[in-house]
Amino acid sequence: MARGRIGRSPEAELVDRYMKRIGWPTKITELPDTGGRIPDAPPQTRRVLLDERGEVMASLAFAQLLGRWRDDGVREARFMIGAADGFDDAARGEADLLISFGRATWPHLLARAMLAEQLFRATSILANHPYHREG
Repeated sequence: MARGRIGRSPEAELVDRYMKRIGWPTKITELPDTGGRIPDAPPQTRRVLLDERGEVMASLAFAQLLGRWRDDGVREARFMIGAADGFDDAARGEADLLISFGRATWPHLLARAMLAEQLFRATSILANHPYHREG
């Protein structure tokens, strides 16, 4: 889920390219910058917020976490990208995990593309596909 609309842009094409490669069921939900209704979550859902205060995870660790959740019966992982001002303390407190793509501030649309790529990379790692290389 992401706040704001990506529209037609090079970033949207990049997000689409990676999302199509992911072998797991995926869905992107866009909400307005403020308000809007977040769809109800099924049981066993993990909520992950992309947040500047979050943990910086290596791709392998991220893949291993998703693999553990899958093996533990987690039915859905929701990755949430906030609006320009990010998330409030209440949202952070309700999250199962906060992750960050480093300490730099990334544009909203680029963060979506980076998340899509990392999700594809994680599924590739878990499938032993050669896309990811450890060096």
